[in-house]
Amino acid sequence: MIYTKSMLMEQLEQLGVNPQGTVLMHSSMKSLGEVEGGADTVLDALSDYMKDGLLVLPTHTWSYIQADNPRFDVEQSSSCVGILTELFRKRPGVVRSWHPTHSVAARGKDAAAFTAGDERFDTPCARGSVWGKLLDRKATILLVGVDLRRNTFMHGVEEWLDIPGRMTDGHELLYTITPDGTEIEVPSRRHCGLSWSQHFWKVEDVLEQRGAMFKGQLGDAVVRVCDAVKLEAVLSEMLRAVPDLFSDNEPMEEALRERFLPS
Repeated sequence: MIYTKSMLMEQLEQLGVNPQGTVLMHSSMKSLGEVEGGADTVLDALSDYMKDGLLVLPTHTWSYIQADNPRFDVEQSSSCVGILTELFRKRPGVVRSWHPTHSVAARGKDAAAFTAGDERFDTPCARGSVWGKLLDRKATILLVGVDLRRNTFMHGVEEWLDIPGRMTDGHELLYTITPDGTEIEVPSRRHCGLSWSQHFWKVEDVLEQRGAMFKGQLGDAVVRVCDAVKLEAVLSEMLRAVPDLFSDNEPMEEALRERFLPS
């Protein structure tokens, strides 16, 4: 099947996405299958569907902005998390946040206010950053053709709970170059330790059964639709009880899993 813009918009409606709300999308373009007009059509469909809301895509640079390459240029530094994010950040009317490693790009309602101020924080996903604002705005998180291992919001929940071993104690000096050429110092703590996010899949079943996530379809892709408020509540409950929940890549023991399932 070849998907058109109108077909994709109809699927977004079928997923129950609120066109006046806030949507963050992590994505794999390849997973969508054949789309008439390619990646630009996907972005057109999302942008038109969310024209009265706020559309947000990650434009992270953590893979290459570091101590030996410390300058993040808001307008020039490319996203390391997929073609849709890279194309989106360059579109007219899109505003990019100024965090040197975990920026996002946003278009629509309050985009400038939403993205403002992230360069003031020394961690990737501070509660006052865009990642916490997703919770405040009761956002929907779409994982299009990717799973919970790509859900940066979950790093935020870990950070807000101060789960041990997630970030460096010390800082490395990074810089943000703003659109007007100003260079801002941003001392930054980095994610460290195990590949924690590679273990996030373990809680998918619990999140589904607790109503924090369900699966649908966009194009050919399986879409995991997450409710940020419910996701934060369920994951916080689990991590408070078991801080080392993501310390291995094995399925949860049945007794532990059942502890968090609805009675």
